[in-house]
Amino acid sequence: MRILIIEEDVDFGKALSDTLIENNYQADIAENAGDAKYYLDIRNYDLVLLSWPKSNDKTVDMIANIKNNAHKTSVIVISERDDKESEIKALRSGADDFIRKPIDFDILLVRMEAKLRFGVSNIIEIEDLIINPEEEKIIYQGEEIELKGKPFEVLTHLAIHKDQIVSKEQLLDAIWEEPELVTPNVIEVAINQIRQKMDKPLEITTIETVRRRGYRFCFPKEIS
Repeated sequence: MRILIIEEDVDFGKALSDTLIENNYQADIAENAGDAKYYLDIRNYDLVLLSWPKSNDKTVDMIANIKNNAHKTSVIVISERDDKESEIKALRSGADDFIRKPIDFDILLVRMEAKLRFGVSNIIEIEDLIINPEEEKIIYQGEEIELKGKPFEVLTHLAIHKDQIVSKEQLLDAIWEEPELVTPNVIEVAINQIRQKMDKPLEITTIETVRRRGYRFCFPKEIS
C-alpha cells in the first residue's frame, strides 16, 4: 500500500513516514501543495494523510482535487484544529476521516487500516479484462493470466491512466522505490513481458508505444 503524507512540519512528517515504513507501507512526503501535486500526478496512492494547520484555511480545498483525480484514494485529515466546525468542514469537503493532533500512531494505523479495508475497490474492469491490483491477478474472458511483479505493476499503472501517454521516467518514479538506481531499459523489459505473456497469446493489444513520448494503455484494440 502506498501512502502520501502532506505535512509542512518536517520532523513530524519524517516520524510519520518512519512509522508507516516500519509497518510495511510505502510512504512519500510532500511539504507543500506543489510537491503534493507532483506526487499525485505521477503515482497512485491508496491513501493520503493531509495535515491541516491552523495557519492555512485553504488546505482542505485540496481534498476535492485529490478525489476528482483519484476517486478511489482515501483521505484522512490530521489537524491541530480542535473545533467541531473544522471537523465538519473537512468531512463535508470529502475527507474520509478526521484526526486531531497530537496523535497516537497506533490509533492512526488502526484507523488507516479501516479506511483501506472498507475503501472503494481498486479493481479495474474494461470489457472482458479484469485487473485486480490487490491480489495481483488478471482475468481475461474468465481465464486467469500469469503476469506478476513489475510487468503487472506497469500494466496496472497504465490501465489506471487509460488513454494517457505515460513516459518511462513517470513509470520509474511510480513503480520503482529507488528509480535512480535502475535504467529506463527495465521498462522496455516489462512491456515486452506483457506483450509476450498476455497480448500475443490472447491476440489483443493492451499497450502501444508512442514514439519518443512513452506508452499508452489502449485496450480494447484487436491485433490486425
